[in-house]
Amino acid sequence: MSTDFQRFDLWLYYARFAKTRSISAAYITRGFARINGQPTNKPHAKLRIGDTVTLPPRYPQDDVHVWIIRALGTRRGPASEATLLYENVTTHSEDACV
Repeated sequence: MSTDFQRFDLWLYYARFAKTRSISAAYITRGFARINGQPTNKPHAKLRIGDTVTLPPRYPQDDVHVWIIRALGTRRGPASEATLLYENVTTHSEDACV
């Protein structure tokens, strides 16, 4: 059976942004993530191909991370497989190297 969406927490886990699914769910529940610019605190939010995911930086000197969903995952595979699930469109600030 094919679906056109995937749970947000599961996708973050498959894309290797979180070490476990429960960590990705907790991260989303705290309201740190956005889908298409809209904040969400629901791990079960539906994520579709073409959606934009925004996550805050891990460290204050980092930029906000923005990805476009290119595929829905089927398993948590190696990093090389996980990178096929998204396209990084983060713009890096040039003034960080001053």
